[in-house]
Amino acid sequence: GQEVTTPRVYKTEAVVLKKLNVGEADCILTLYTPRLGRLSAAARGVRRPKSKLGGHLELFTHSSLMLARGKSLDTVSQAETISGFLPLREDLWRSSLAFYVGELVLQFTAERVEDFAVWELLLDTLQWLCETEDGEMTLRHFELNLLAHVGYQPELYRCVGCGSSLEPTVNFFSTAAGGVLCPQCQANEPSARPVSVNVIKVMRFLQESDRTRASKLRVEPDLSGELEAILRQYIRHLLEREMKTVAWLDSMRRER
Repeated sequence: GQEVTTPRVYKTEAVVLKKLNVGEADCILTLYTPRLGRLSAAARGVRRPKSKLGGHLELFTHSSLMLARGKSLDTVSQAETISGFLPLREDLWRSSLAFYVGELVLQFTAERVEDFAVWELLLDTLQWLCETEDGEMTLRHFELNLLAHVGYQPELYRCVGCGSSLEPTVNFFSTAAGGVLCPQCQANEPSARPVSVNVIKVMRFLQESDRTRASKLRVEPDLSGELEAILRQYIRHLLEREMKTVAWLDSMRRER
């Protein structure tokens, strides 16, 4: 039989999620792509002032790339910007939001596992972060939809304890069970935190809405804070640690 050889050079779109400087002028990039998922690649000489690649491989840039396969690491040979998402680098608040989104993708995806839904969500979210004045609901929408795509969608309609439909009363969110407990079942899990009717409503809405619908949502600060606290605790439970970008996000928020 004939041996199937993978082409030595291949083309892909990608968003740059992370850059690691190596040596005097090289970088190792962590990219998210539509068909290859997350991958690492070397960009040689990219930090030299005259590099043809430099401007097309900035953080959060959406580019079209040509890569050459290598033994341990593929190498970017050509790059062309599709969308620069400039506001994400020019504004510190938007930068912190984008770094948070990037870290979530890095934490919840595996190397070279295709997830086209995550790719579309990522692009859509970066675009939204360029346009929005607030950013909080953009993050909540992103968190809920990313969790759904990667298999951790919180259960918001039925009690994760007994399976009964949730009543419009104060229920309880269980990070361990990945969803909402009714007041009766909460007795078995005292650590579950109270969750208001409105927070569950907002979570359901964000989980089911596209960006156009979700961006019209206006939420009171108290409600927004409660929502963030629940999702942060759930994500911390899933990752078994706090994300690095959380502290920066908090300090940027205080400054605002």
